[in-house]
Amino acid sequence: QVQLVESGGGLVQAGGSLRLSCAASGRTFRSYVMGWFRQSPGKEREFVAALNWSSSRAYYADSVEGRFTISRDNAKNTGYLQMNSLKPEDTAVYYCAADWTVYGRSPELIHFWGHGTQVTVSS
Repeated sequence: QVQLVESGGGLVQAGGSLRLSCAASGRTFRSYVMGWFRQSPGKEREFVAALNWSSSRAYYADSVEGRFTISRDNAKNTGYLQMNSLKPEDTAVYYCAADWTVYGRSPELIHFWGHGTQVTVSS
């Protein structure tokens, strides 16, 4: 079992940066793929980024490629999402997720989720 807790969200102006953290409990976290999703009001939860257990393979949504960077520190059981050059359209609740597969998987099939952290980008 893995429990995930996100932090680091907030209000930022367009062009600014934020770093989200995902603190995990349970030793199996370091074996899982971890990912970040986001959801805006009235929209479906959408994939943002994913990273395999060894940090050797990362995947990004086209909308964030080149601006966001996903990383993890397995010794600390923590994952991160560095978000630069933020845009108003990045405004959403951001969720951390973990499972054997995250990239290309429907959110409904992913087992472990955090409760989310709000990111608001003002224009």
